[in-house]
Amino acid sequence: MKTGFDHKKYLEEQSEYIIERVNNYDKLYLEFGGKLLYDLHAKRVLPGFDENAKIKLLHKLREKVEVIICVYAGDIERNKIRGDFGITYDMDVLRLIDDLRAYDLDVNSVVITRFSGQPATTVFINKLERRGIKVYKHSVTKGYPTDVDTIVSDEGYGMNPYIETEKPIVVVTAPGPGSGKLATCLNQLYHEYKRGKSAGYSKFETFPVWNVPIKHPLNIAYEAATVDLKDINMIDSFHFDAYNEIAVNYNRDLETFPVLKRIIETITGEESTFKSPTDMGVNRVGFGIIDDEVVKEASRQEIIRRYFKTGCEYKKGYIDKDTFERSKLIMEELNLKEEDRKVVMPARAYSAKLKEEKGGNEIYPSVALELHDGTILTGKRSKIMDAAAAVILNAVKHLANISDEMHLISPVILEPIINLKSKTFGSLNTTLDCEEILIALSICAVTNPTAQAAMDKLAQLKGCQAHATAILNRTDDQVYGKLGIDITSDPEYPTESLYYNS
Repeated sequence: MKTGFDHKKYLEEQSEYIIERVNNYDKLYLEFGGKLLYDLHAKRVLPGFDENAKIKLLHKLREKVEVIICVYAGDIERNKIRGDFGITYDMDVLRLIDDLRAYDLDVNSVVITRFSGQPATTVFINKLERRGIKVYKHSVTKGYPTDVDTIVSDEGYGMNPYIETEKPIVVVTAPGPGSGKLATCLNQLYHEYKRGKSAGYSKFETFPVWNVPIKHPLNIAYEAATVDLKDINMIDSFHFDAYNEIAVNYNRDLETFPVLKRIIETITGEESTFKSPTDMGVNRVGFGIIDDEVVKEASRQEIIRRYFKTGCEYKKGYIDKDTFERSKLIMEELNLKEEDRKVVMPARAYSAKLKEEKGGNEIYPSVALELHDGTILTGKRSKIMDAAAAVILNAVKHLANISDEMHLISPVILEPIINLKSKTFGSLNTTLDCEEILIALSICAVTNPTAQAAMDKLAQLKGCQAHATAILNRTDDQVYGKLGIDITSDPEYPTESLYYNS
Protein backbone atom coordinates (compact mmCIF):
# COMPACT_ATOMS: atom_id res chain seq x y z
CA MET A 1 0.00 0.00 0.00
CA LYS A 2 1.29 3.46 -0.91
CA THR A 3 1.67 5.98 1.91
CA GLY A 4 0.19 9.43 1.55
CA PHE A 5 0.35 10.68 5.14
CA ASP A 6 3.15 11.34 7.64
CA HIS A 7 1.72 10.14 10.95
CA LYS A 8 4.75 11.21 13.05
CA LYS A 9 4.74 14.79 11.75
CA TYR A 10 1.00 15.06 12.38
CA LEU A 11 1.34 13.90 16.00
CA GLU A 12 4.15 16.36 16.70
CA GLU A 13 2.26 19.35 15.28
CA GLN A 14 -1.06 18.42 16.87
CA SER A 15 0.43 17.99 20.35
CA GLU A 16 2.29 21.32 20.09
CA TYR A 17 -0.94 23.15 19.23
CA ILE A 18 -2.83 21.53 22.12
CA ILE A 19 -0.14 22.52 24.63
CA GLU A 20 -0.16 26.04 23.21
CA ARG A 21 -3.91 26.30 23.87
CA VAL A 22 -3.63 24.84 27.38
CA ASN A 23 -1.05 27.43 28.41
CA ASN A 24 -3.61 30.21 27.99
CA TYR A 25 -5.98 28.87 30.67
CA ASP A 26 -6.21 27.17 34.04
CA LYS A 27 -8.16 24.43 32.29
CA LEU A 28 -8.92 23.54 28.67
CA TYR A 29 -12.05 21.63 27.64
CA LEU A 30 -11.11 19.83 24.44
CA GLU A 31 -14.03 18.51 22.40
CA PHE A 32 -13.00 15.55 20.27
CA GLY A 33 -14.65 15.49 16.86
CA GLY A 34 -14.75 12.06 15.20
CA LYS A 35 -13.58 8.81 16.76
CA LEU A 36 -11.11 8.90 19.64
CA LEU A 37 -10.07 5.30 18.97
CA TYR A 38 -10.19 3.16 15.85
CA ASP A 39 -10.68 6.10 13.48
CA LEU A 40 -11.00 3.79 10.50
CA HIS A 41 -12.33 6.51 8.20
CA ALA A 42 -9.17 8.59 8.70
CA LYS A 43 -7.02 5.50 8.21
CA ARG A 44 -8.74 4.68 4.90
CA VAL A 45 -8.63 8.18 3.37
CA LEU A 46 -5.14 9.05 4.69
CA PRO A 47 -2.92 6.02 3.96
CA GLY A 48 -0.28 6.11 6.67
CA PHE A 49 -2.60 7.50 9.36
CA ASP A 50 -2.63 5.48 12.58
CA GLU A 51 -6.24 4.66 13.51
CA ASN A 52 -5.29 5.19 17.18
CA ALA A 53 -3.25 8.37 16.65
CA LYS A 54 -5.49 10.45 18.91
CA ILE A 55 -5.38 8.08 21.86
CA LYS A 56 -1.60 7.72 21.51
CA LEU A 57 -1.26 11.49 21.56
CA LEU A 58 -3.34 11.67 24.74
CA HIS A 59 -1.28 8.86 26.26
CA LYS A 60 1.79 11.08 25.86
CA LEU A 61 -0.05 13.86 27.70
CA ARG A 62 -1.71 11.50 30.22
CA GLU A 63 -0.38 13.31 33.31
CA LYS A 64 -2.36 16.37 32.21
CA VAL A 65 -5.47 14.66 30.80
CA GLU A 66 -8.75 13.24 32.07
CA VAL A 67 -11.73 12.18 29.96
CA ILE A 68 -15.48 12.79 30.06
CA ILE A 69 -17.66 10.57 27.83
CA CYS A 70 -21.00 11.92 26.58
CA VAL A 71 -23.88 9.84 25.27
CA TYR A 72 -27.29 11.11 24.20
CA ALA A 73 -30.17 9.37 26.00
CA GLY A 74 -32.16 9.14 22.77
CA ASP A 75 -29.39 7.11 21.11
CA ILE A 76 -29.52 4.58 23.96
CA GLU A 77 -33.32 4.35 23.73
CA ARG A 78 -33.31 3.56 20.01
CA ASN A 79 -30.31 1.21 20.23
CA LYS A 80 -28.23 3.29 17.82
CA ILE A 81 -25.46 1.17 16.28
CA ARG A 82 -21.85 2.22 15.78
CA GLY A 83 -21.45 0.97 12.21
CA ASP A 84 -17.77 0.03 12.20
CA PHE A 85 -18.17 -2.24 15.24
CA GLY A 86 -21.81 -3.30 14.97
CA ILE A 87 -22.42 -2.52 18.65
CA THR A 88 -24.89 -0.13 20.30
CA TYR A 89 -23.78 3.24 21.67
CA ASP A 90 -24.22 2.17 25.30
CA MET A 91 -21.96 -0.84 24.71
CA ASP A 92 -19.50 1.40 22.89
CA VAL A 93 -19.29 3.60 26.01
CA LEU A 94 -18.25 0.52 28.02
CA ARG A 95 -15.69 -0.43 25.35
CA LEU A 96 -14.37 3.13 25.30
CA ILE A 97 -13.86 3.16 29.08
CA ASP A 98 -11.90 -0.11 28.90
CA ASP A 99 -9.75 1.15 26.02
CA LEU A 100 -9.00 4.48 27.72
CA ARG A 101 -7.93 2.69 30.87
CA ALA A 102 -5.66 0.44 28.80
CA TYR A 103 -3.83 3.63 27.70
CA ASP A 104 -3.49 4.80 31.34
CA LEU A 105 -5.99 7.62 30.84
CA ASP A 106 -8.27 8.70 33.68
CA VAL A 107 -11.99 8.42 32.89
CA ASN A 108 -13.67 11.09 34.99
CA SER A 109 -17.29 10.22 34.29
CA VAL A 110 -20.07 9.53 31.80
CA VAL A 111 -22.56 12.31 31.04
CA ILE A 112 -26.04 11.34 29.88
CA THR A 113 -27.21 14.27 27.76
CA ARG A 114 -30.82 15.39 27.18
CA PHE A 115 -31.94 12.95 29.85
CA SER A 116 -35.62 12.95 30.82
CA GLY A 117 -36.06 9.65 32.63
CA GLN A 118 -35.93 7.34 29.60
CA PRO A 119 -36.32 3.71 30.83
CA ALA A 120 -33.49 2.00 28.89
CA THR A 121 -31.15 4.88 29.76
CA THR A 122 -32.01 4.53 33.45
CA VAL A 123 -31.00 0.85 33.29
CA PHE A 124 -27.71 1.88 31.64
CA ILE A 125 -27.07 4.48 34.36
CA ASN A 126 -27.65 1.81 37.04
CA LYS A 127 -25.21 -0.52 35.26
CA LEU A 128 -22.49 2.16 35.20
CA GLU A 129 -22.96 3.30 38.79
CA ARG A 130 -22.93 -0.26 40.12
CA ARG A 131 -19.57 -0.75 38.41
CA GLY A 132 -18.16 2.32 40.11
CA ILE A 133 -18.44 4.76 37.17
CA LYS A 134 -19.56 8.31 38.03
CA VAL A 135 -22.60 9.39 36.02
CA TYR A 136 -23.95 12.91 35.50
CA LYS A 137 -27.38 13.60 34.04
CA HIS A 138 -27.87 16.70 31.89
CA SER A 139 -31.33 17.82 30.77
CA VAL A 140 -32.17 19.92 27.71
CA THR A 141 -30.76 23.43 28.22
CA LYS A 142 -33.55 25.97 28.58
CA GLY A 143 -33.47 28.66 25.88
CA TYR A 144 -30.97 26.85 23.64
CA PRO A 145 -29.90 27.87 21.04
CA THR A 146 -31.19 31.46 20.67
CA ASP A 147 -31.93 32.87 24.14
CA VAL A 148 -28.36 33.42 25.31
CA ASP A 149 -29.32 35.25 28.50
CA THR A 150 -31.40 32.27 29.65
CA ILE A 151 -28.81 29.72 28.48
CA VAL A 152 -26.04 31.43 30.48
CA SER A 153 -27.97 31.58 33.74
CA ASP A 154 -29.04 29.45 36.68
CA GLU A 155 -32.10 28.46 34.62
CA GLY A 156 -29.93 27.24 31.74
CA TYR A 157 -26.48 25.76 32.29
CA GLY A 158 -26.92 26.30 36.02
CA MET A 159 -29.61 23.62 36.13
CA ASN A 160 -27.11 20.94 35.10
CA PRO A 161 -24.60 19.63 37.66
CA TYR A 162 -20.96 20.71 37.62
CA ILE A 163 -18.53 17.91 36.83
CA GLU A 164 -15.59 17.98 39.26
CA THR A 165 -12.30 17.74 37.34
CA GLU A 166 -8.68 17.97 38.48
CA LYS A 167 -6.36 18.01 35.44
CA PRO A 168 -5.61 20.93 33.08
CA ILE A 169 -6.87 19.15 29.93
CA VAL A 170 -10.37 17.71 30.00
CA VAL A 171 -11.12 15.69 26.87
CA VAL A 172 -14.82 15.43 26.04
CA THR A 173 -15.58 12.55 23.70
CA ALA A 174 -18.52 10.36 22.64
CA PRO A 175 -19.45 7.23 20.64
CA GLY A 176 -20.63 9.36 17.74
CA PRO A 177 -21.99 12.75 16.58
CA GLY A 178 -24.95 14.47 18.25
CA SER A 179 -24.00 13.16 21.67
CA GLY A 180 -23.87 16.56 23.41
CA LYS A 181 -20.10 17.11 23.61
CA LEU A 182 -20.27 20.85 22.88
CA ALA A 183 -23.12 21.43 25.34
CA THR A 184 -21.15 19.59 28.04
CA CYS A 185 -18.06 21.76 27.39
CA LEU A 186 -20.08 24.98 27.57
CA ASN A 187 -21.88 23.78 30.70
CA GLN A 188 -18.48 23.27 32.34
CA LEU A 189 -17.20 26.69 31.19
CA TYR A 190 -20.22 28.31 32.84
CA HIS A 191 -19.60 26.56 36.16
CA GLU A 192 -15.83 27.19 36.05
CA TYR A 193 -16.29 30.95 35.63
CA LYS A 194 -18.94 30.97 38.36
CA ARG A 195 -16.19 29.55 40.58
CA GLY A 196 -13.74 32.23 39.48
CA LYS A 197 -11.57 29.97 37.32
CA SER A 198 -10.23 30.71 33.82
CA ALA A 199 -11.25 27.94 31.41
CA GLY A 200 -11.07 27.63 27.64
CA TYR A 201 -12.68 25.60 24.88
CA SER A 202 -11.18 24.09 21.73
CA LYS A 203 -12.18 21.40 19.29
CA PHE A 204 -9.84 18.59 18.24
CA GLU A 205 -10.79 18.32 14.58
CA THR A 206 -9.92 15.87 11.85
CA PHE A 207 -12.49 16.50 9.10
CA PRO A 208 -13.19 18.47 7.03
CA VAL A 209 -9.56 19.51 6.59
CA TRP A 210 -9.58 23.31 6.74
CA ASN A 211 -6.51 23.93 4.55
CA VAL A 212 -7.39 21.44 1.79
CA PRO A 213 -9.66 22.64 -1.11
CA ILE A 214 -13.38 22.28 -0.50
CA LYS A 215 -13.84 20.00 -3.54
CA HIS A 216 -10.82 17.83 -2.76
CA PRO A 217 -11.93 14.15 -2.59
CA LEU A 218 -10.64 14.05 1.01
CA ASN A 219 -13.22 16.64 2.10
CA ILE A 220 -15.95 15.20 -0.12
CA ALA A 221 -15.33 11.82 1.57
CA TYR A 222 -16.22 13.52 4.86
CA GLU A 223 -19.59 14.53 3.37
CA ALA A 224 -20.09 10.92 2.26
CA ALA A 225 -19.30 9.68 5.78
CA THR A 226 -21.81 12.06 7.40
CA VAL A 227 -24.52 11.84 4.76
CA ASP A 228 -27.10 10.85 7.40
CA LEU A 229 -26.33 14.08 9.30
CA LYS A 230 -26.64 16.12 6.10
CA ASP A 231 -23.25 17.75 6.69
CA ILE A 232 -22.12 20.01 3.85
CA ASN A 233 -18.63 21.45 3.45
CA MET A 234 -18.56 25.23 3.13
CA ILE A 235 -16.03 28.04 2.96
CA ASP A 236 -15.63 29.56 6.43
CA SER A 237 -16.82 33.10 5.68
CA PHE A 238 -15.97 34.26 9.22
CA HIS A 239 -12.37 33.14 8.73
CA PHE A 240 -12.11 34.84 5.33
CA ASP A 241 -13.52 38.12 6.69
CA ALA A 242 -11.10 38.07 9.65
CA TYR A 243 -7.91 36.92 7.90
CA ASN A 244 -8.56 37.10 4.14
CA GLU A 245 -7.70 33.38 4.10
CA ILE A 246 -9.79 30.58 2.62
CA ALA A 247 -10.60 27.80 5.10
CA VAL A 248 -13.03 24.89 4.84
CA ASN A 249 -15.54 24.06 7.55
CA TYR A 250 -18.99 22.53 7.56
CA ASN A 251 -22.53 23.85 7.78
CA ARG A 252 -23.33 22.97 11.41
CA ASP A 253 -20.24 24.69 12.78
CA LEU A 254 -20.83 27.77 10.62
CA GLU A 255 -24.51 27.96 11.58
CA THR A 256 -23.84 27.72 15.31
CA PHE A 257 -20.71 29.91 15.46
CA PRO A 258 -22.39 33.31 16.03
CA VAL A 259 -24.46 31.92 18.91
CA LEU A 260 -21.53 29.90 20.28
CA LYS A 261 -19.31 33.00 20.22
CA ARG A 262 -21.96 35.01 22.09
CA ILE A 263 -22.41 32.25 24.68
CA ILE A 264 -18.64 32.08 25.35
CA GLU A 265 -18.41 35.88 25.58
CA THR A 266 -21.38 36.01 27.97
CA ILE A 267 -19.81 33.29 30.15
CA THR A 268 -16.33 34.87 30.23
CA GLY A 269 -17.42 38.52 30.23
CA GLU A 270 -14.85 39.42 27.57
CA GLU A 271 -14.49 39.37 23.79
CA SER A 272 -13.68 35.95 22.37
CA THR A 273 -10.28 35.41 20.77
CA PHE A 274 -12.00 33.15 18.23
CA LYS A 275 -12.81 35.01 15.02
CA SER A 276 -14.11 31.92 13.19
CA PRO A 277 -15.13 28.29 13.78
CA THR A 278 -11.81 27.31 12.15
CA ASP A 279 -10.03 29.23 14.94
CA MET A 280 -11.72 26.99 17.50
CA GLY A 281 -10.31 23.84 15.96
CA VAL A 282 -6.94 22.21 16.55
CA ASN A 283 -6.44 20.52 13.19
CA ARG A 284 -3.02 19.85 11.65
CA VAL A 285 -4.09 16.96 9.39
CA GLY A 286 -3.48 18.89 6.19
CA PHE A 287 0.18 19.39 7.10
CA GLY A 288 0.67 15.62 7.36
CA ILE A 289 -0.21 14.91 3.72
CA ILE A 290 2.93 13.91 1.81
CA ASP A 291 1.40 12.48 -1.40
CA ASP A 292 -1.76 14.24 -2.53
CA GLU A 293 -2.54 11.80 -5.37
CA VAL A 294 -2.46 8.80 -3.02
CA VAL A 295 -4.85 10.59 -0.65
CA LYS A 296 -7.17 11.56 -3.51
CA GLU A 297 -7.47 7.98 -4.77
CA ALA A 298 -7.95 6.59 -1.25
CA SER A 299 -10.70 9.17 -0.70
CA ARG A 300 -12.46 8.27 -3.95
CA GLN A 301 -12.49 4.62 -2.91
CA GLU A 302 -13.91 5.59 0.48
CA ILE A 303 -16.74 7.52 -1.20
CA ILE A 304 -17.67 4.38 -3.17
CA ARG A 305 -17.54 2.27 0.01
CA ARG A 306 -19.79 4.77 1.78
CA TYR A 307 -22.23 4.66 -1.14
CA PHE A 308 -22.57 0.87 -0.84
CA LYS A 309 -22.93 1.14 2.95
CA THR A 310 -25.68 3.74 2.61
CA GLY A 311 -27.47 1.54 0.06
CA CYS A 312 -27.48 -1.39 2.48
CA GLU A 313 -28.70 0.82 5.35
CA TYR A 314 -31.55 2.06 3.14
CA LYS A 315 -32.46 -1.54 2.27
CA LYS A 316 -32.54 -2.40 5.99
CA GLY A 317 -34.76 0.60 6.72
CA TYR A 318 -32.22 2.48 8.85
CA ILE A 319 -32.16 5.64 6.71
CA ASP A 320 -34.57 7.50 4.43
CA LYS A 321 -34.50 7.76 0.65
CA ASP A 322 -33.22 11.35 0.68
CA THR A 323 -30.08 10.22 2.51
CA PHE A 324 -29.46 7.47 -0.04
CA GLU A 325 -30.06 9.87 -2.93
CA ARG A 326 -27.57 12.28 -1.37
CA SER A 327 -24.89 9.55 -1.39
CA LYS A 328 -25.61 8.96 -5.09
CA LEU A 329 -25.19 12.68 -5.82
CA ILE A 330 -21.80 12.67 -4.07
CA MET A 331 -20.73 9.77 -6.31
CA GLU A 332 -21.87 11.67 -9.40
CA GLU A 333 -20.08 14.83 -8.26
CA LEU A 334 -16.75 13.03 -8.76
CA ASN A 335 -17.96 10.93 -11.73
CA LEU A 336 -17.51 7.75 -9.72
CA LYS A 337 -19.19 4.45 -10.60
CA GLU A 338 -19.76 1.27 -8.61
CA GLU A 339 -17.39 -0.66 -10.86
CA ASP A 340 -14.56 1.78 -10.03
CA ARG A 341 -14.17 -0.43 -6.98
CA LYS A 342 -12.08 -3.29 -8.42
CA VAL A 343 -13.72 -6.13 -6.46
CA VAL A 344 -17.29 -5.31 -7.47
CA MET A 345 -17.42 -6.73 -10.99
CA PRO A 346 -15.57 -10.01 -10.19
CA ALA A 347 -18.03 -10.72 -7.36
CA ARG A 348 -21.04 -10.00 -9.55
CA ALA A 349 -19.63 -11.95 -12.50
CA TYR A 350 -19.04 -15.01 -10.31
CA SER A 351 -22.55 -14.80 -8.88
CA ALA A 352 -24.02 -14.51 -12.41
CA LYS A 353 -21.96 -17.50 -13.53
CA LEU A 354 -23.29 -19.62 -10.64
CA LYS A 355 -26.84 -18.62 -11.48
CA GLU A 356 -26.36 -19.52 -15.15
CA GLU A 357 -24.85 -22.90 -14.27
CA LYS A 358 -27.58 -23.87 -11.80
CA GLY A 359 -30.53 -22.10 -13.36
CA GLY A 360 -33.69 -20.90 -11.64
CA ASN A 361 -34.30 -17.65 -9.74
CA GLU A 362 -32.41 -18.59 -6.60
CA ILE A 363 -29.89 -16.09 -5.21
CA TYR A 364 -26.26 -17.22 -5.41
CA PRO A 365 -24.25 -15.00 -3.04
CA SER A 366 -20.55 -14.63 -3.74
CA VAL A 367 -17.66 -12.57 -2.39
CA ALA A 368 -14.58 -11.28 -4.22
CA LEU A 369 -11.44 -10.38 -2.27
CA GLU A 370 -8.41 -8.48 -3.60
CA LEU A 371 -5.04 -9.28 -2.07
CA HIS A 372 -2.27 -6.70 -1.75
CA ASP A 373 -0.54 -7.96 -4.90
CA GLY A 374 -3.70 -7.35 -6.95
CA THR A 375 -4.81 -10.99 -7.10
CA ILE A 376 -8.61 -11.29 -6.86
CA LEU A 377 -10.13 -14.44 -5.37
CA THR A 378 -13.78 -15.44 -5.07
CA GLY A 379 -15.89 -17.56 -2.77
CA LYS A 380 -19.44 -18.90 -3.00
CA ARG A 381 -22.10 -20.02 -0.56
CA SER A 382 -22.38 -23.80 -0.11
CA LYS A 383 -24.25 -26.18 2.19
CA ILE A 384 -21.28 -26.12 4.57
CA MET A 385 -20.22 -22.45 4.68
CA ASP A 386 -21.28 -19.02 3.49
CA ALA A 387 -19.50 -17.06 0.76
CA ALA A 388 -17.72 -14.73 3.19
CA ALA A 389 -16.10 -17.70 4.95
CA ALA A 390 -15.29 -19.50 1.68
CA VAL A 391 -13.31 -16.60 0.23
CA ILE A 392 -11.27 -16.27 3.44
CA LEU A 393 -10.23 -19.92 3.17
CA ASN A 394 -9.43 -19.49 -0.52
CA ALA A 395 -7.30 -16.42 0.29
CA VAL A 396 -5.20 -18.06 3.01
CA LYS A 397 -4.73 -21.13 0.79
CA HIS A 398 -3.45 -18.90 -2.00
CA LEU A 399 -1.09 -17.01 0.32
CA ALA A 400 0.27 -20.26 1.79
CA ASN A 401 0.63 -21.90 -1.66
CA ILE A 402 -1.83 -24.65 -0.73
CA SER A 403 -3.68 -26.42 -3.53
CA ASP A 404 -7.27 -25.25 -3.96
CA GLU A 405 -8.45 -28.88 -3.97
CA MET A 406 -7.00 -29.57 -0.52
CA HIS A 407 -9.45 -29.43 2.39
CA LEU A 408 -8.06 -27.47 5.32
CA ILE A 409 -10.80 -28.45 7.74
CA SER A 410 -11.54 -32.09 8.46
CA PRO A 411 -15.17 -33.28 8.14
CA VAL A 412 -14.61 -34.79 11.60
CA ILE A 413 -14.44 -31.21 12.94
CA LEU A 414 -17.19 -29.71 10.76
CA GLU A 415 -19.84 -32.37 11.36
CA PRO A 416 -20.19 -31.87 15.14
CA ILE A 417 -20.47 -28.08 14.66
CA ILE A 418 -23.23 -28.49 12.07
CA ASN A 419 -25.01 -31.04 14.29
CA LEU A 420 -24.76 -28.65 17.24
CA LYS A 421 -26.45 -25.91 15.22
CA SER A 422 -29.17 -28.10 13.72
CA LYS A 423 -29.95 -30.74 16.36
CA THR A 424 -29.01 -29.10 19.66
CA PHE A 425 -29.78 -25.44 18.91
CA GLY A 426 -32.57 -26.23 16.44
CA SER A 427 -31.31 -23.70 13.90
CA LEU A 428 -32.88 -23.81 10.44
CA ASN A 429 -29.71 -22.33 8.98
CA THR A 430 -26.76 -24.71 9.41
CA THR A 431 -24.41 -22.90 7.00
CA LEU A 432 -21.27 -21.98 8.92
CA ASP A 433 -20.21 -18.35 9.08
CA CYS A 434 -16.70 -16.84 9.17
CA GLU A 435 -16.28 -17.10 12.92
CA GLU A 436 -17.34 -20.75 13.03
CA ILE A 437 -15.10 -21.68 10.10
CA LEU A 438 -12.06 -19.90 11.58
CA ILE A 439 -12.58 -21.59 14.95
CA ALA A 440 -12.77 -24.96 13.15
CA LEU A 441 -9.60 -24.08 11.21
CA SER A 442 -7.77 -23.17 14.44
CA ILE A 443 -8.75 -26.54 15.96
CA CYS A 444 -7.41 -28.37 12.90
CA ALA A 445 -4.19 -26.33 13.07
CA VAL A 446 -3.28 -28.07 16.35
CA THR A 447 -2.59 -31.36 14.54
CA ASN A 448 -2.39 -30.27 10.89
CA PRO A 449 0.69 -28.22 9.83
CA THR A 450 -1.03 -27.25 6.56
CA ALA A 451 -3.97 -25.74 8.44
CA GLN A 452 -1.48 -23.91 10.68
CA ALA A 453 0.30 -22.52 7.61
CA ALA A 454 -3.04 -21.17 6.39
CA MET A 455 -3.84 -19.69 9.82
CA ASP A 456 -0.52 -17.87 9.82
CA LYS A 457 -1.56 -15.98 6.67
CA LEU A 458 -4.69 -14.41 8.18
CA ALA A 459 -2.70 -11.34 9.31
CA GLN A 460 -1.83 -10.64 5.66
CA LEU A 461 -5.50 -9.94 4.91
CA LYS A 462 -5.42 -6.68 6.86
CA GLY A 463 -6.11 -3.77 4.53
CA CYS A 464 -7.45 -6.00 1.73
CA GLN A 465 -10.61 -5.04 -0.17
CA ALA A 466 -13.69 -7.22 -0.65
CA HIS A 467 -17.18 -7.03 -2.10
CA ALA A 468 -20.21 -9.25 -1.52
CA THR A 469 -23.19 -9.61 -3.84
CA ALA A 470 -25.49 -9.89 -0.80
CA ILE A 471 -25.69 -8.21 2.59
CA LEU A 472 -23.48 -9.97 5.14
CA ASN A 473 -24.85 -11.20 8.44
CA ARG A 474 -23.63 -9.33 11.50
CA THR A 475 -21.12 -12.00 12.55
CA ASP A 476 -19.40 -12.07 9.15
CA ASP A 477 -19.34 -8.27 9.05
CA GLN A 478 -17.68 -8.12 12.48
CA VAL A 479 -15.12 -10.83 11.63
CA TYR A 480 -14.11 -8.94 8.48
CA GLY A 481 -13.72 -5.84 10.62
CA LYS A 482 -11.48 -7.70 13.08
CA LEU A 483 -9.37 -9.03 10.21
CA GLY A 484 -9.04 -5.49 8.87
CA ILE A 485 -10.72 -6.26 5.54
CA ASP A 486 -12.72 -3.38 4.01
CA ILE A 487 -15.86 -5.03 2.66
CA THR A 488 -18.84 -3.60 0.80
CA SER A 489 -22.08 -5.30 -0.22
CA ASP A 490 -24.73 -4.94 -2.85
CA PRO A 491 -28.02 -3.95 -1.18
CA GLU A 492 -29.59 -7.40 -1.63
CA TYR A 493 -30.44 -10.05 0.94
CA PRO A 494 -28.88 -13.52 0.50
CA THR A 495 -32.21 -15.36 0.78
CA GLU A 496 -35.92 -14.63 0.66
CA SER A 497 -36.28 -15.43 4.36
CA LEU A 498 -37.24 -12.52 6.60
CA TYR A 499 -36.00 -13.78 9.98
CA TYR A 500 -33.56 -16.54 9.04
CA ASN A 501 -31.70 -14.27 6.66
CA SER A 502 -28.04 -15.00 7.22
